[in-house]
Amino acid sequence: MSLLTKEPVKRVTLKLKEFDPKISVKVLNTSARTALEAATSLNCEVGAIVKSLLIKTEKSYILCLVAGDKKASLNKIKKALKIKDASMASADEVKNVTGYTIGGVSPIGHLNKIEIFIDDTLKRFNNLYAAAGHPNCVFQTNFYDLQRMTNGSIQEMSE
Repeated sequence: MSLLTKEPVKRVTLKLKEFDPKISVKVLNTSARTALEAATSLNCEVGAIVKSLLIKTEKSYILCLVAGDKKASLNKIKKALKIKDASMASADEVKNVTGYTIGGVSPIGHLNKIEIFIDDTLKRFNNLYAAAGHPNCVFQTNFYDLQRMTNGSIQEMSE
């Protein structure tokens, strides 16, 4: 069975086709579960990998799209949201909120509507690679298109 027929990957593929029919999901022979693995598999800089990190806030969840060579700063995220408490979501919360398992969380095609923050340091790269619903599936995009397809808010949120 091809990874492209798995439901989470099909969800990403559908959203990509709606955005731009020329963008497609690429199946890798090696894992892209971590930013380092993805960069090695794609032969690109670690920073060009888009990490999709689900943050649990006092009232909801927010998906933070962070450069692979950076860490999400919970303090900067709390400041941007004007809240006192935020933490990384658990694996179960990630699955229930996004519909993806950790290692394959895509910036698009979520089961629930999620507010999205995009790390401003991703602007450094002409080509970005994001997970496409499975640890061995990715898609290529650029900063401008990532912002448009996610309707994300550009923030300074990494360290």
